[in-house]
Amino acid sequence: MKKIAVIAFLLAVCVTAGRAQESRQDVSLSGTGLIEPFIAGSNTVLVHSNAAYGALASYRFMLTPSSAIEANYGLTYQNTFHFINNTGTTKVLTRTEEISGAYVRSFNFRKFNPFVEAGPAGLIFMPIMNTGTRGEYAQDVKRETQISFLYGGGVAYEISPSFDIRAEYRGLVTKVPKFGESTLGTNKWFNIYEPTIGVAYHF
Repeated sequence: MKKIAVIAFLLAVCVTAGRAQESRQDVSLSGTGLIEPFIAGSNTVLVHSNAAYGALASYRFMLTPSSAIEANYGLTYQNTFHFINNTGTTKVLTRTEEISGAYVRSFNFRKFNPFVEAGPAGLIFMPIMNTGTRGEYAQDVKRETQISFLYGGGVAYEISPSFDIRAEYRGLVTKVPKFGESTLGTNKWFNIYEPTIGVAYHF
């Protein structure tokens, strides 16, 4: 009877260890900063904005021990776009929503796991119609969706078999929004910088 109990215990330990080793999925939650660079349009429009802060939720599925596909959803709290042209300044208080997917390639160095990623993204720029949105064209601005390109690189540090800490630089290449108002258009692309840090859970 004791032998049967010992064998059952050993089998349970082996199954648990095997499942831990076969962990193929993870979810993560990160804090983000969204930094949009100054842009001088090909016309007379200049655009700059302050930094925005928000959160990013991600899901990864491992295809192999070193490659994965990833889905992301992010939302920033708010920042202000300043459009300056020869008739004045229009300020647009904005929330930015991100929906993206990527291929992720990782490398293993003991507890450190550097990775790079790239893929398509959609950015939704959503004006907030309050006193923060003002100027000559403020009443005409509308929500705008842009197809974008995501790239990035970072490192994950394993703090336990189930958890790691991730820090990453992400870049989003997209057209400068004009919020549906042609007068605010720059006909330019810019590279949005998005540093992130967060925690991932493997299962």
